[in-house]
Amino acid sequence: MSTENFSITSFDDFKNWNTINDTIMGGSSQAVCKLTPIGLSLEGNLIEENGGFVSCRSPLISPPLDISHYLGLQIDVDGQGRTLKIALLCSDSFSRLTEFISGRVRWVAEVETDNLGTTNVQVPFSAFSPTIRARQLPFPLQFKPHCITQFQLLHSRFGTNGNLNQGFSPGPFRILLRSISAYS
Repeated sequence: MSTENFSITSFDDFKNWNTINDTIMGGSSQAVCKLTPIGLSLEGNLIEENGGFVSCRSPLISPPLDISHYLGLQIDVDGQGRTLKIALLCSDSFSRLTEFISGRVRWVAEVETDNLGTTNVQVPFSAFSPTIRARQLPFPLQFKPHCITQFQLLHSRFGTNGNLNQGFSPGPFRILLRSISAYS
């Protein structure tokens, strides 16, 4: 196990992130990712009806990122008191099988943010649950951090368990993702 944090995102790493919003399923939320000198800004207008989510995600990582020598992810984010989700796409054998069904498995964990300023939160790998479209899978699977191929930051009206997100807030928003690192 490493004793130092490993930086996964830096200023240059954010430049190729893109948005994916509820418009892919008939919603009308609008958001854009903007590279700023201090991180990645996800901003726009979140509309609850017919979807209710906005997100930004990294390009696919090849070869997959192996951070199995760490305990989890540290997320530094200005989230306006919202409960956000961090989703990871992996290239393990189970995840590859799900490419053939509707949706793909993403490993998702919730991140509660402070109303003001930057929230620095450590999310242990054990907090990530296998999820397809905001529905947690009922299988006893364990996250394997040796094959990460994508990172995604989401704000959704649904929590990781499929219930309503108590930290959801529709309307204009600005979320600033400052950094993602692996901690030990």
